[in-house]
Amino acid sequence: MKRWPTKRLGDLVDFLGGGTPRRDRPEYWGGDIPWASVKDLQSQSLETTMETITSEGLANSASHLIPEGTVIIASRVGLGKVAINQKPVAINQDLKALTPRTGNLHPRYLLRFLHSKADYFERAGVGATVKGLTIADYQRLDIALPPMDEQERIVNLLDEADQLRKLRAQADSRTNALIPALFHKMFGDPARNEMGWPIKPFGELANNQDGRRKPVKASDRAERKGDYPYYGASGIIDYVEEYLFDETALLIGEDGANLLARSTPIAFLAHGKYWVNNHAHVVTDNGNADLDYLGATLNLRDISDYVTGSAQPKLNQANLNRMAIPVPPLPLQKEFAERVSEIRELESTQAASCHRLEHLFQSLLYRAFDGGL
Repeated sequence: MKRWPTKRLGDLVDFLGGGTPRRDRPEYWGGDIPWASVKDLQSQSLETTMETITSEGLANSASHLIPEGTVIIASRVGLGKVAINQKPVAINQDLKALTPRTGNLHPRYLLRFLHSKADYFERAGVGATVKGLTIADYQRLDIALPPMDEQERIVNLLDEADQLRKLRAQADSRTNALIPALFHKMFGDPARNEMGWPIKPFGELANNQDGRRKPVKASDRAERKGDYPYYGASGIIDYVEEYLFDETALLIGEDGANLLARSTPIAFLAHGKYWVNNHAHVVTDNGNADLDYLGATLNLRDISDYVTGSAQPKLNQANLNRMAIPVPPLPLQKEFAERVSEIRELESTQAASCHRLEHLFQSLLYRAFDGGL
């Protein structure tokens, strides 16, 4: 393992901050100069910004125009976010631009080094409401400084590993779209029911147990903590004490903003032993419908007419049971379920691959700045 000489980051780069033009001066805004804030650091390549300013706005603020190809890091709010701008941009006060003083520090090597410190920055941030780091905090960092050709080799290796992660994520995204596409092909839109399936209330199609069973004793909960997955209103989350099940069931979120926002599925199938709290309906098979079909229907249709409350949206048992559900022939539902099972096996394989690639990348990122590459 090679041990390259280390330098203080403050000895290698100059730091430049930014600022915000006055919001009450409309002539400062909407010009042709991109103006970046933390919310624009969505990837490690800064290509566009949500807001722009004018030359007058730039001249009458603490902002600076940062040349293309500069490393920009968040020093407040989004600690750990870092990017290289692909065009000249002005920056606000929550960002810092890092410019190498000499030609012995590759900008992408610096980017990857700061990326490797993301968790440290998040832990080290101080502030009661908004965490931040000072320029001095960054200046004190030690960075290994191999020759430029070695820096470029390390960067290329990390870029290749990162590209594998991105390709895996793209494949996962396409797989995630398979079940909705299959549902619409076989059954049509569940809201419009264009295929004219018979309509029945949800309560006739399955047994809704509303997530409540005899609670396990506190001593048992402590002993068995973490043995089984835990389900609440928003899917698998950290363990808490509630009710233990040991049967295949469709779990449906009972309350929470996700019922209306639908950022994640509200219904999913659980197998084996698992904990459920009283924020999830536990729906079991009564022979009248397939659980996979029911879950996909709920995840794809608008349920807002059955949700009560705005501050704390809730899908109570009575409203769930009266929800109108199109009911295709049961053999067709079973065929759908079999194909869904195949897709889930693919998803499981991809998840394992994604985990391996993430572990590989993080290992390479650590070793890159510890002389291990």
